[in-house]
Amino acid sequence: MSSKIPISAAVPLEIAVQAVPDDDRLWVPQAPDVWFRPLMLNTITGQWCNLLKVTRSGIVSRHRHPSAVFGYVIQGRWQYDEHEWVAETGSFVYEPPGEIHTLRVPEDTTEMITFFNISGAMIYVDDDGNQTGYEDTFTKIQLCRDHYASNGLGADYVDQFIR
Repeated sequence: MSSKIPISAAVPLEIAVQAVPDDDRLWVPQAPDVWFRPLMLNTITGQWCNLLKVTRSGIVSRHRHPSAVFGYVIQGRWQYDEHEWVAETGSFVYEPPGEIHTLRVPEDTTEMITFFNISGAMIYVDDDGNQTGYEDTFTKIQLCRDHYASNGLGADYVDQFIR
């Protein structure tokens, strides 16, 4: 019996890209002064990895997730109004599923960039907890297609990040 493990032909291609891009066209707008940079959009598991960039202070969004979220602050700082901690450059953040939180960039921060690994959805809510919108891998893909089609990269530019 052979102990050699065969390589599967079904293994998707790896992704190895510069996370913080030199080309600003790669940042996809999602709100005024808020952009994301897709790194991996998994249509099988519903997971996505991206950078979030915010270039203003104040509330970015109030939202919840049905699954855990992991983050790593690359630059700047941010906080959740519902907690005492502040996530600063170099901080790791774990967000448990189900919690509603309000992401705020402090007044003394002009730019924040954070890597997020999200599974499932991001459900936007108002102050009473009523759903006002949502994002998932598929809405992210469409935002990328629309943005890249409009800025000359081409709608299919996002395909390199889809798994």
